[in-house]
Amino acid sequence: MTRKTTPAVLALLAALSVLPAFAQQFQPRHIYNENADAHADIRDALATAVREHKRVILDFGGNWCGDCQVLDIYFHQQPNAQLLDQSFILVDIDIGHYDHNTDLADQYNVPLKRGVPALAVLDSHGHLLYSQRAGEFEKMRHMDPASVTTFLQQWKPGGSENKGGQ
Repeated sequence: MTRKTTPAVLALLAALSVLPAFAQQFQPRHIYNENADAHADIRDALATAVREHKRVILDFGGNWCGDCQVLDIYFHQQPNAQLLDQSFILVDIDIGHYDHNTDLADQYNVPLKRGVPALAVLDSHGHLLYSQRAGEFEKMRHMDPASVTTFLQQWKPGGSENKGGQ
């Protein structure tokens, strides 16, 4: 008795053969430097912000975090990339597995227990303008790039500066 290969089986085999190609295409970026001195990075960012009349965004997260990867992708798409470049200095702060740079999260009122990515916005003098208190970007994978655009527009110098999240 011989078996016929059905079209459904052929389709399944074809789909399975393509999966490795898709898996190889997506390579998570190494966004957060585990060995960085985040305190020094913030000091340097503030010095640059003063010179360039920009604000500082602190991005707390980990390379293992899929939502952090999505936020990074959205940050680097237009129009967000241009807004970010013109108005902000971005500091990516590694949180390890919620055990690294927690002092900075506390200092800037970012409750990591609400999830990551978590953002804080500072003026060029280091004053806290905004901190995510409710994990607003924690489910970034379900949001669209326009939510990041709205956030950047709101917090750029001269933006609406809603201090409700502070």
